[in-house]
Amino acid sequence: MYKAVMEMLTRRGVTLSAIAQVVLDIQIGYYPELTIEECLAGVDAVIKKREVQHAILTGVALDMLAEENKLPEPLQGIVAQDDFLYGVDEIMALSITNVYGTIGLTNFGYLDKTKPMIIGKLNEKKAGHCHTFLDDLVAAIAAAAASKIAHSRRPADNE
Repeated sequence: MYKAVMEMLTRRGVTLSAIAQVVLDIQIGYYPELTIEECLAGVDAVIKKREVQHAILTGVALDMLAEENKLPEPLQGIVAQDDFLYGVDEIMALSITNVYGTIGLTNFGYLDKTKPMIIGKLNEKKAGHCHTFLDDLVAAIAAAAASKIAHSRRPADNE
C-alpha cells in the first residue's frame, strides 16, 4: 500500500521533500541544527503508518472523483469548490495529526491557516484540479512529522 500511496502523491505533484521542507520551516526555530534529512525521515515514517495511508487514499480518491464530476450532488459542488463550511477534509486530516498528540493538532492548525509552500500551492484553485482533501492531508503529514521530531528530541524525564 505504501508504494501505491507514494505513486498517488507523486501523480498529484507532491513529493516527500516538499513536505519535509515545510517540516524544516516550522521546526528550525526550535531546533537550529535540524536537517532536511531528519525531516524527510519523519515524513516517511508518518506516511508508512497504515491509518495515514488510508486517509491519503480516501482523500485523494475523492479529489480525483470531483475533478471528473463523478460525485453525487450536492457533494460534487461542495468538494469541487472546497466550500469553506465543509470540514470533512480537515476532519480526515486530523486523523493523521492525532497519531502524535496535541502538538500535531496545533501544528496542523497553524499550517492550515498559513498554508506555506506546497500546501498553499495545492490550495490554489486551478482549472481542472481539485485538492480539497490533499492540501489538508499534506498539512497533516507535515504537522505529524514535526510532532514526531519534537517528541523524539525531548529530553528524557529522568534527566
